Amino acid sequence: MWVLPWAEIHYPADIQRIKKLYPDDCTQVGAVYNRPTYATGGKYTTGEFIDEWGCRFMNREEGLMGIIQEARIKEWSDLDDFKTPDILCDLDTDAINRFCRSTDQFVYAGGFVRPYERFQFLRTMEQSFIDVMLEEDGYLELLRRIHQHYVKETEAWAKTEVDAVFLMDDWGTQQSMMVSPDVFRKHFKPMYAEYCEIARHYGKYVFMHSDGNIAEIIPDLIEVGVNALNSQVFCMDMDRLERECAGRITFWGEIDRQDILPNGSLEDIDRAVYQVYTKLYRNGGAFAQCEFGPAARPENVERVFEAWNRISKT
Repeated sequence: MWVLPWAEIHYPADIQRIKKLYPDDCTQVGAVYNRPTYATGGKYTTGEFIDEWGCRFMNREEGLMGIIQEARIKEWSDLDDFKTPDILCDLDTDAINRFCRSTDQFVYAGGFVRPYERFQFLRTMEQSFIDVMLEEDGYLELLRRIHQHYVKETEAWAKTEVDAVFLMDDWGTQQSMMVSPDVFRKHFKPMYAEYCEIARHYGKYVFMHSDGNIAEIIPDLIEVGVNALNSQVFCMDMDRLERECAGRITFWGEIDRQDILPNGSLEDIDRAVYQVYTKLYRNGGAFAQCEFGPAARPENVERVFEAWNRISKT
């Protein structure tokens, strides 16, 4: 169960009860660094949060992450004095390894490798759509620097005792990709291929999260070596996912958090879990996972795991 800070604020007792009934098999280790970072504010608190890259997020609601309203790189000339935060590659390996040794859970990295989202954070989402169309020299240079940083960060995590590195880029809207799949394949797929190659070199799995309808690029993610994918499968044609992807990649759960978890009946939950199982499970290949986030009802979240347990015993 992925618990967002919103749920921790509104349903702490329910979270405790569900986790006791259905303990997690997977966990994320915290990102621990050898030096203090320069982030200010709270990532999930109201007000302004400035992250290690100097990106400024504004948040109006406690428990949720804010949005970028002002570009960090307004003009390409701003690249002259822009440096990536190498501190994020300076991990406290001993602390991370101690955590990994202290648990028998599957442990995935606490750092997020997110080249596309980072580009959006630095330029704003609106400007990023223009940038990928124009392909100016500054655009290519910024992507190069972002990628160079994430190569180092991926290797830093891969050298620890975590079981998997963590890629995280939202590529989809409700209906389709945010940008052409050709843009993804030209500029970003090679980046992911390099991250996956680093992970394989150190004997790690690759886990990725990406929201929206990303059916067009899931075969590409399989090709470069992503092992497990958390995505909004209910935004996509599940028959297509079954036909093209089932048995080739592990679907890291997901039950519709926009409609079924907030508004569905217990019977709706049962049907949704059964659909994921019948379409995507192939002697493995699907995690019993859902997100407890804004508007989700605790009884529906609990029912997800109850339904998975029933299926696993049949």
